[in-house]
Amino acid sequence: MNQLAIKDNSFLRQFETRVNGHLAKIEYSSQERKVFLTKLVIPEEITQDGFKEDFIKGVLHLIQEQNLRVVPTSPQIAGFLRKNRQYKEMLPVGIRI
Repeated sequence: MNQLAIKDNSFLRQFETRVNGHLAKIEYSSQERKVFLTKLVIPEEITQDGFKEDFIKGVLHLIQEQNLRVVPTSPQIAGFLRKNRQYKEMLPVGIRI
């Protein structure tokens, strides 16, 4: 995994990173120790192989460090979690993807 400098911009409620001056972000909302990942935005100028996966993994790691649960409402992020079952324990009880 490439090291990305991911920032939690709590004012705008998004995790963000810059690549060559372009901002990639995952928008979220939070409620009762859960983080709802609502939208993934990656500018078309960011064409690095594996960037999307590395970015999602980095965000999940930040959430995991805070002992929070994750609810992926973005289809792209839900698809990532479906393929990477090691993150299954981060889902709240009763949530299946």
